[in-house]
Amino acid sequence: MFSEYTFNIIIICWILTGLIVFGVLFKITAPYGKFLSKKWGALINNRLGWIIMEAPPLLLFSFFFFWGNNSKNLVCLAIYLLWMIHYINRDLIFPFRLRSNGKKMPAAIMSFGIIFNGFNAFFNGYYLGFYADYDISWFTDYRFVIGVIIFVAGFIINISSDNILFKLRKQSFDYKIPQGGLFRFVSCPNYLGEMMEWLGFAIFSWSLAGFSFFVWTVVNLLPRAFSNHEWYQKNFPDYPANRKVIIPFIL
Repeated sequence: MFSEYTFNIIIICWILTGLIVFGVLFKITAPYGKFLSKKWGALINNRLGWIIMEAPPLLLFSFFFFWGNNSKNLVCLAIYLLWMIHYINRDLIFPFRLRSNGKKMPAAIMSFGIIFNGFNAFFNGYYLGFYADYDISWFTDYRFVIGVIIFVAGFIINISSDNILFKLRKQSFDYKIPQGGLFRFVSCPNYLGEMMEWLGFAIFSWSLAGFSFFVWTVVNLLPRAFSNHEWYQKNFPDYPANRKVIIPFIL
């Protein structure tokens, strides 16, 4: 078992690593989806890859949480359930909604996803199971209330944006310009929603572990959002000129 001081030092190192990766991802676009490349080695079934790489947040997070002493703490249980709501969708529902017949992803991307998700699941599950110290009054604390509102709003944005993309894929395997919802304002509202979720999580958990996950979410998704925006502009001459990348009217 780590001391909390050592645990926090490890998380700080993880955050600093993320800042380095952030710069790299603006130069190297991860080769999956519309950016798929065979140069990254062996390919595997896209749906299977998603399920495997999104499994650690369900399994490891649960393992470390219930290994700790806080599984009967009502606030910890509420935080655990909010985490699980996101990842039950991401690992057990989202992959089966993908129209991925014949689609592949590099096994290397799946491996990187396992590492990323494994570290974040460990840090947050271990913190919640062993170090979190909430009493029942945390439910009415402004940080918990604001954080949950942001998390839920982000979850709704993420799901509704995914639904728009799924409807497009049902109509055709060819890429089209997404319309409706927050797609009227930004190219990647699904990424915006996910970043809002983990910002909310960082606030209502009020933990370094939660903050590190938010940082790494931005590290992964913000460069990807810029790549998607540029791809749409390049491939669709009629792409809306006033559509921003990820934050309406701003970025």
